[in-house]
This record gives sequence, C-alpha cells and structure tokens, in this order.
Amino acid sequence: MPGFIGLPEILLLGLVVLLVFGPKRLPEMGRSMGRGMREFKDAVTGSNKHEPHEFVIAPDEPGEPATLVTTEPVALVPEPTRPVAVGRDRVS
Repeated sequence: MPGFIGLPEILLLGLVVLLVFGPKRLPEMGRSMGRGMREFKDAVTGSNKHEPHEFVIAPDEPGEPATLVTTEPVALVPEPTRPVAVGRDRVS
C-alpha cells in the first residue's frame, strides 16, 4: 500500500533521528515540540487563562519544612522610549 508507514519505517526513522541529533538533544527537542503544540492548541481554542504555578522548594536542612511557592504569570511591558531628533543639527 503506497504511503503506509509501518513499524519498521518508524523504527528506522527513530534510529536516524537518534544518530543525527544524539541522545542529549532529543529530550530537549521533545520538550520544545510539546510547548509549541500546547501554545498552538491554546491559540486555536482561544484558551487564554493563566493559572498560577505552584512548586515546592526543598529545605536546606533535613528538619526544616518544605516551602510551597505560588507564582502568577507576569506580562512583560516594554519601557517607553524617548523620541530621538534626527536631522536637527544646531549651528551656533
């Protein structure tokens, strides 16, 4: 059947990708592809909800309690720039 990709073809393709990019680069590429697909899905569905992220910071000392940190996404706003006068030469 023309155009059919079976298990041997997928394994061969995976081997070629592993040889070309190497084992250190593959997880990084997978993460970036996952982020890109998630951003694309959010853009298509119009899901703009930003949920706060929570993570736990491990204590430095074994007896101390762990710390729960909640972060909210911050919108980056560029600083306003001052206009620059171009072509105005003052001659005294």
